Amino acid sequence: MARKEEPLQMRIGEAKQRDVGKKRARIGPEAMDFLRVTPGDIIEVMGSRTSCAVVWPVDEDEKFPDIIRIDGQTRKNVGGSLNDFVKIRRVTSKFAKAVSLTPVNDSVTVDKEFTDFVKNRLKGLPITHGDEISVMILGNSMDFKITKTSPKGVVKIDRSTNLSISTESTVDRKVRVTYEEVGGLRNEVKAMREIVELPLKHPELFTRLGIEPHSGILLYGPPGCGKTLLAKVMASESEANMFSINGPEIMNKYYGETEAKLREIFKEAKDNSPSIIFIDEIDAIAPKREEAYGDVEKRVVAQLLALMDGLNDRGNVIVLGATNRPDSVD
Repeated sequence: MARKEEPLQMRIGEAKQRDVGKKRARIGPEAMDFLRVTPGDIIEVMGSRTSCAVVWPVDEDEKFPDIIRIDGQTRKNVGGSLNDFVKIRRVTSKFAKAVSLTPVNDSVTVDKEFTDFVKNRLKGLPITHGDEISVMILGNSMDFKITKTSPKGVVKIDRSTNLSISTESTVDRKVRVTYEEVGGLRNEVKAMREIVELPLKHPELFTRLGIEPHSGILLYGPPGCGKTLLAKVMASESEANMFSINGPEIMNKYYGETEAKLREIFKEAKDNSPSIIFIDEIDAIAPKREEAYGDVEKRVVAQLLALMDGLNDRGNVIVLGATNRPDSVD
């Protein structure tokens, strides 16, 4: 009976941009020696879930020997986030006889040409049952979930693999954007991780310490600076559901309609927590009350404040507001 490889505990780090979507795991020479692996070998990465990746050496300027650098999709497949601990060990892969894929949130028309295209894109990559993988199609990324592999375990697709793609898609409200897709904004991402991602992923810490997490965060800056992208990244990396509200669109001329919509969205977010409610152009629904033109705006501001900071428990829900006019917000 073969001896099972002893796992090594490492800490998750952000992947290099050139490694995104390639199932690479960059580890240091000490870790490679411990696992007895060389570049190109396959390792199993075990967090709250288990996935696999291809071993790749770290850059020469890497300062942290205990870091494993994996991209956002691999982090999602192992159920981990940056700085979480995972265990890794060497595994052997087999060539797959059959693999079944299901599109995520996208319905596709499947024919032999499309199947062969996807198969060529995935050829040589290690995969396991339950993984999500991305395929670039005409410049857009399409996500698939691996619903079946034969044989089980870590497999690779080759020319002889029978690949089948379902025409029905799975529905997932979770946004798919990773830290690697944000250019710059390092300080902002670091701050947002502390005040958004931490309470969403580890609410038990705040409960044990008796600390109330932030109820809302205001993102402000000129159009196109990355406010919406930051909100999407936070929802994706914390595996939270995201509910979007466009300020001007939710306003309604009929009495009580706008407030009712807000209550409904907050209730749905609480029922599907952890959740992030993103309010774009928040200055349209929460202007300064002393400057508001009518009673509608004043009632909406009062309702929003009650939902965010009222006596009723809002659950594991964080509100992000975005505006390019911060001085106009109540």
